[in-house]
Amino acid sequence: MSGAGAPTVAVDASGMTVEIVASQWHTAVMDGLVAGAIRAAEAAGASYRVTRVPGAFELPVVAEALARTGVDAIACLGVVIRGGTPHFEYVCDAVTRGLTDVARVHATPVGFGILTTDDDAQALDRAGLPGSSEDKGAEAVEAALATALVIRGL
Repeated sequence: MSGAGAPTVAVDASGMTVEIVASQWHTAVMDGLVAGAIRAAEAAGASYRVTRVPGAFELPVVAEALARTGVDAIACLGVVIRGGTPHFEYVCDAVTRGLTDVARVHATPVGFGILTTDDDAQALDRAGLPGSSEDKGAEAVEAALATALVIRGL
């Protein structure tokens, strides 16, 4: 869910739990993403826990461990900023594949709150901070909880 055309998601997730897993790189961006995720969980009536990991690359293994516990939803938050080496592509691909595998294998919704940007300004603009145009932390939680409700209804 990004930019123009993004749906408005209003979720009643009372009685559900969302695990928020967030990397530690880029403190200002991550603090904004986590705050947005918490706001969204509280607005939806879901209980939550925040777990911090060193970087984006570590998100899939923690999401995998959490999915095995039977949690309702997981929101993973991180930021990878393009640099002058192929590192960006390797990390983004590994994180995306890893989180996709967790969601698919465990049928556990994983909200994808990984910012993959060209520079710091783009990341800050999506971090849900005052003056940001988007709140990707909130969107990741909303998407994960909304998907968990769909799965419950199947």
